[in-house]
Amino acid sequence: MRAGPNEFPKVSDALLRKLDVPVPRYTSYPTAPVWTEEIGPGAYASALARAGQKDAPLSLYVHIPFCKERCSFCGCNVAIARSSSTADPYLASLLREMDAVCDLLGSRRSLSQIHWGGGTPTFLDERQIAQLFTAISSRFGILPDAEVAVEIDPKVTSRSQLELLRALGFNRLSMGVQDLDPAVQEAISRIQTPEETRAMLDAARELGFRGINFDLIYGLPRQTPRSWSRTIEQVLEMGPDRAAVYAFAHVPDVRPNQKRLPTVDLPRGLDKLQLFRIAWEAFTKAGYRPIGMDHFARPDDELSQAQSRRTLTRNFQGYSVRAASDVVAVGVSAISDVGGVYAQNTHSISRYGSAVARGELATERGVPLSADDVVRRRIITQIMCNFFVDLGPSAEEEFAGELSRLRELAGEGLVTVNGPEVEVTPLGRIFVRNVASIFDGYLTGHGRPFSRAV
Repeated sequence: MRAGPNEFPKVSDALLRKLDVPVPRYTSYPTAPVWTEEIGPGAYASALARAGQKDAPLSLYVHIPFCKERCSFCGCNVAIARSSSTADPYLASLLREMDAVCDLLGSRRSLSQIHWGGGTPTFLDERQIAQLFTAISSRFGILPDAEVAVEIDPKVTSRSQLELLRALGFNRLSMGVQDLDPAVQEAISRIQTPEETRAMLDAARELGFRGINFDLIYGLPRQTPRSWSRTIEQVLEMGPDRAAVYAFAHVPDVRPNQKRLPTVDLPRGLDKLQLFRIAWEAFTKAGYRPIGMDHFARPDDELSQAQSRRTLTRNFQGYSVRAASDVVAVGVSAISDVGGVYAQNTHSISRYGSAVARGELATERGVPLSADDVVRRRIITQIMCNFFVDLGPSAEEEFAGELSRLRELAGEGLVTVNGPEVEVTPLGRIFVRNVASIFDGYLTGHGRPFSRAV
């Protein structure tokens, strides 16, 4: 029996036990656990020089690591500070790194996408925000139709900061919300009232921001079906353009701050999946379309339109319709995808500052992409974004093992396989990471835990 358009597919206990295993989220391929120090400053410099030979727009990511408080659920690379003046030396380092990057890129400076992430970019005061954006616009050419996005925390973002961001040219923003229930907020050390969230959304709309996104997380301590339903109800009353409904990744061995969480109250297995079902059914009933594995967007949103055309793509900043062929990232822990390599900067602010002060790049690790990696990355991206991939006329020869495993998943109702064409079913979309992992040539022996599929 097929599920209705607003009805979540039925998942059996047996299927959940089989598929709820640690699996990558595939924000990159190859995934981060297989990266090595083979990609250091020299290799990254060569990659930037190669990228500079192309004539195509770039995407620029800027990492602002500062937060005023550390949320106990957080999995990001952050630095806790109280005063915005703490960021001044870091901003100086960012400018030095951008200078070094631009020298290597040569004349290739057009940007189709800018994203400020963190941390909390609005930890910066208005002077610092203007200084950083002016530095970017003086070094790069921002295309008229560029997506210029910023992540904000409604608790620490002022109306005047929002006005400045819009005046500078930012046109899209994403708000951290996570959950609106007071008991859950207390458990995760993040107190944020619905009134604060609504006021920031109203201000953003008044100022002309579009594609406004709420970040939500299910699987947090003390979440119950009743409390989560109320959170989703309040979110839908506010009506953001988009919502990301992430599964909480509980990896305390990787993120020690998560050891503060009351784990006895963590939803798991079918209980956790039920929370996603509640969100999925509520958003789709309200007219939103499911995007990728965990996003929702209004039908007239460009993400919905791109998925309908099967042109949706994805990078470290999320789902996008404007992802450039190369992503240049600056700042501590920032990850570039450029010139055929992934290259990540050091996680240490002090090491980062010292490196760029010496006129060096701060690259610490990464991976070069082989021809096979490029092919598999395209396949995984198509599966994760558009739930469809054509493996090409040589599929039976090149991907015989993968097709055999896909046919097993077809027997479970997760995919359909028609010659070289693979389409993920509504049931399979819940486990799309598992489907994509069939094409992962590095999945075993990584030595680091991934979050679970559900």
